[in-house]
Amino acid sequence: MEKAFELDTTDARVLMELDQLYKISSRPFEERLKLLDKYPHLVNQRDDLYLERIVLLNNLHQYKAAQELLAARQFHPWEGGEGKVIGQFLLCHIELAKEAIKNTDYEQAIALLKSLEKYPDNLGEGKLYNTPENDINYLLGCAYEGLRLADAAAVRFNAATTGNSEPVQAIYYNDPQPDKILYQALAWQKLGEQQKAEYIFQRFIDFGTQHMNDEIRIDYFAVSLPDMLVFDIDINRRNYVFCNYLIALGKMGLGEVEQGKQLLQKVLEMDDNHQGAAIHLQMADYFKQINTTYVK
Repeated sequence: MEKAFELDTTDARVLMELDQLYKISSRPFEERLKLLDKYPHLVNQRDDLYLERIVLLNNLHQYKAAQELLAARQFHPWEGGEGKVIGQFLLCHIELAKEAIKNTDYEQAIALLKSLEKYPDNLGEGKLYNTPENDINYLLGCAYEGLRLADAAAVRFNAATTGNSEPVQAIYYNDPQPDKILYQALAWQKLGEQQKAEYIFQRFIDFGTQHMNDEIRIDYFAVSLPDMLVFDIDINRRNYVFCNYLIALGKMGLGEVEQGKQLLQKVLEMDDNHQGAAIHLQMADYFKQINTTYVK
């Protein structure tokens, strides 16, 4: 693949496939970003390449730069890309909001989170019906709590508890994601319902343990997988990674933070592109803090 691109450095498709090869080979994010930055005219030709640059910026915690790139392009839907642009849009805004809350800039956090109520037209996708927003509501509750607006915070924490709380195997792009359910549990904690929170965290551990070695089969008529399948992927391995991730989130929520961190690090060793594991590993101190508030 490197030889192919060397022979024709004007082919954006080959650059995309080379980057995908580097991605599954766990090349460092900085190295991949440097390659894409070297050929901006090729990156701008393809939505998938342009988006991969945004993913790398988010992976490197350069959320503001990712936000600016997302705002600067008109994206178009493509097969295998469903939900991917929206995912990076939500990620950078939510992480910027977390930073604002950490810095007690609650008004900025609220503005960032409120901007997610409607997706900009340039992203090329709208909201799916009943899109879970537990994380957004939870963080809004935290921001209102920081402003000492208890009633507004309670409204958002209650909103964050809604929706399906049972984990499932997240194989397709529109499957319920465990990250959203995690924030349901955190919201129950804020509302003083520790038993409800612990039930959800324990379900994560139980589900992950029970399904870790499942044989996964892909439905021929299913909606798209959440990846461009330039190269073959091992669906069973992905499920194994997913189950370890679930168990890690459950451990973190139940106060077994060091065990949770070790599992998240294991997930990242198996898949260094796992954004959920990277983000929640950064939240280890937060989980320690919130669990000291509740005595089991």
